[in-house]
Amino acid sequence: MKKFHGAKPGRRSVVHARVGAFSVATVLAPTVLAQANPPAAPTEAEALSPVVVTATRSERLMLDVPASVDVIDRQTIRDAQLRVNLSESLVQVPGVVVLNRQNYAQDLQLSIRGFGSRSTFGERGIQLFVDGVPATFPDGQGQVSHFPLNAAERIEVLRGPFSALYGNSSGGVILLTTDLKPQPTRLEPTAAYGSYNTRRVGFDGVGGDQPNAFAVDVGQFKTDGPRLHSEARRDSASVRTAFLDSPLGEVRISLNALNMPEAQDALGLTHAQLTQNPGQTAIQALQFNTRKTTRQETAGVDIRSHLSANTTLTTTMWIGRRDVTQFQAIVIAAQTPASSPGGVIDFDREFGGGDIHATFDTGPVTTHIGLNAQLEDEHRRGYNNFTGSSASPDQVGVEGLLRRSETNTVTSVDPYLQTEWDISDAWRFHAGVRASEVHFKSRDKYLLNGDDSGSTSYSGVNPTAGLVFKPFDAMSVYASYGRGFETPTLNELAYRPDGSAGLNTSLLAARSDNYEAGVKNLWGSSVRSTLAVFAVRTKNEIVTVGNTGGRATFGNATRTSRDGVEAELEWTPTQRLSIVASASVINARFESSFSECSTTGCAVPNVLVASGDKLPAVPARTAYLSANYRSPLLDVGIAVRGQAGLYVNNPNTDRSAGYGVASLSLAHTFSVGATKPRLFGRLDNLFNRHYVGSVIVEETNQRFFEPAPGRNWLVGVDWPL
Repeated sequence: MKKFHGAKPGRRSVVHARVGAFSVATVLAPTVLAQANPPAAPTEAEALSPVVVTATRSERLMLDVPASVDVIDRQTIRDAQLRVNLSESLVQVPGVVVLNRQNYAQDLQLSIRGFGSRSTFGERGIQLFVDGVPATFPDGQGQVSHFPLNAAERIEVLRGPFSALYGNSSGGVILLTTDLKPQPTRLEPTAAYGSYNTRRVGFDGVGGDQPNAFAVDVGQFKTDGPRLHSEARRDSASVRTAFLDSPLGEVRISLNALNMPEAQDALGLTHAQLTQNPGQTAIQALQFNTRKTTRQETAGVDIRSHLSANTTLTTTMWIGRRDVTQFQAIVIAAQTPASSPGGVIDFDREFGGGDIHATFDTGPVTTHIGLNAQLEDEHRRGYNNFTGSSASPDQVGVEGLLRRSETNTVTSVDPYLQTEWDISDAWRFHAGVRASEVHFKSRDKYLLNGDDSGSTSYSGVNPTAGLVFKPFDAMSVYASYGRGFETPTLNELAYRPDGSAGLNTSLLAARSDNYEAGVKNLWGSSVRSTLAVFAVRTKNEIVTVGNTGGRATFGNATRTSRDGVEAELEWTPTQRLSIVASASVINARFESSFSECSTTGCAVPNVLVASGDKLPAVPARTAYLSANYRSPLLDVGIAVRGQAGLYVNNPNTDRSAGYGVASLSLAHTFSVGATKPRLFGRLDNLFNRHYVGSVIVEETNQRFFEPAPGRNWLVGVDWPL
């Protein structure tokens, strides 16, 4: 993270400095230290101003925001990292859990304060953005596989009540911004190679004369994977241009593309398989050749027009397409019923939308009034994963007969208002409200088993409010409240727990009351600290009630609760040494009992989930500690992270073990002519611990566990030209 100077800044000074993290031992002790900001070098010339955040729609000093926000800077994202997975960068943010499945057919398992933890593939319950373009669809399902980490300038993570201002499924917000500004042209090839024949090559270019700018990043990632049948390839490209003095105002155009052909899926392991040999692959993965092919392209434009001295109009528009073909390990016998959609998922999804808001800055009061509208339109097909008869198939793991064909649309329209009032130098009030209307419609085109068309709608009004008090220039205390709203996704509506066809229209939207209080401090010029406590009360929590062969079904739990503490600290005791630490504790639990099915297709739920059982895939404790020493000879980094075990299902009948792992990184920058290449290397899982990297929630075949790799290494080079 970037450093800052503790000197008194202007209240609205804006510097993109990075937020570090030390969360003291709420994991280990009853008391917790407060947050620490990125320390700066001791000289006035090298010092940086306090961290500025934009996740609340206005550029504000972190001390002035009544919310938990972290900013990860470019150096941390890139330095001695593979730059393929968000888990590399976000591991230090408390309250954020990014589990790397080592399975590129399913993406990461990402959750914030427990929101999103039930996802069996991709991301859900969290709003994701790349350069202002949503990476979360209007139904709440998102992806991070196309995030251009090599080109990123910063990543902001917003947690808590004010996430609700982003609408449906805003359990948290992650915004990635690439480097786009007028600057001397910089061209930089990069490459890395490591364990499991993992390799990444890329090219990053930025530049432009005022008032124009460009940024280009292309790359390819390949790996054989740590387990048999886990190979993957990912081709990506990101292009951005800026015209900062056009007749329309400041115009930024973004293009992003991803191609991931036939990423193999090794599936999870049962507890017995995990104990016997954690490096093995489920035989079903080999039998059915489980895999997924993904293509995605997006285009977006952001226009900021200054209508007057105190009025700005911001218009963002985007359009895109995502195509997915996935071969699942669904046994042939399960595909024989007429209602079965088969074992191959194939869909083409087009999406787009716009957000327009006016900002009125009248001095002590700043107000945003806006409207967000989105559309998701997909054609979904299902096929058998075999050819020939079910009794004597010719081949398996191939596309067979058509079993499903439908057109699904999701539309959302959200007006919103947000205001900030500088009551005095010491007091600041924030408030907002967002109304969400989300409509789902499915039109059955298969019709051989009757017409399973259907539709359903969800709506909610979500207010937020927060108050900040600054007893000193370098300290703030805040409290905030927000009401959250989370609809089921298309995937969650797709299958009914009793096995019958058609949308699962019995699913209700989840509604949450979110409370948070915290304190933030700047300690001189070398320390930043934060401490936050939170409570979340949710009605009709959407929960996984069955998951067989990659096909999950969902229901509602009456009430759930999440209570927790998060703390961060970043400390630079000397000009060369920096220390970052974070920790979090959360008690995420069901507050009411309910019943679920032990198998897909059961007519009557037959397993009790008791009040007090923990939400699966939410670790009760996490901790992170790193130290980096930079010298002319060598940069050395050591990091340790720990995590409590994960329950794998709602009744809490099994869980993974907790663990602690360490990593070591080395880097050296030297001169070759007029260039300064930087060589780096790292060792992860330094002591070769055997542990579970992630779990597949409610996997009915009990293949819950996805093992993490053992000790692994990476070497690479960045060569600015």
